[in-house]
Amino acid sequence: FQLTNSTLKRYLVLLETVYLVVALQPWSRNLGKRLVKSPKLFLNDTGLLCHLLECNAKGLERNRQMLGFVFENFVLMELMKQIAWSKTQPSALHFRTLTGQEVDIVLESRSGRVVGIECKASSSVKLDDFKGIQFLKEQARESFHRGIVIYTGSETLSFGEDLTAVPVSALWEIFSQATPALGS
Repeated sequence: FQLTNSTLKRYLVLLETVYLVVALQPWSRNLGKRLVKSPKLFLNDTGLLCHLLECNAKGLERNRQMLGFVFENFVLMELMKQIAWSKTQPSALHFRTLTGQEVDIVLESRSGRVVGIECKASSSVKLDDFKGIQFLKEQARESFHRGIVIYTGSETLSFGEDLTAVPVSALWEIFSQATPALGS
């Protein structure tokens, strides 16, 4: 059996309605045709995602690209939980240009303030990991608030005035230094 675009859209709406899939819409500020305008899809349960992909911990260790995808999915789902109770209630979006510049997650408040978040399944971070965020900063201009790389290391690291690497554990640690940066 074949799926048409309209059938796929109906299935997507159904999956979103029963909270199985989260579709991140693209972030833009009048960049016209230079952006990828398709939504980015995430499964709300990372364990179910791994089961459907038939990958376990050893498989993820061997396939770093798959690990990165699963890690990004996990981070987004943790952020979605926090967005549900935050005062700011930002929109979660993604950013990708046709030339390959991208930011995994863009949080935008109702006032237009933008936080770019990159997810790195790595225990170390370098300035180059902020390349997409820096491009987003140029596009958002004065609306840009902060750029964050969430990684598997253990330290919060500064990479400039508004660029920070934050351990993934900050997503659930109550007294983390990074929590105000995500919610502001």
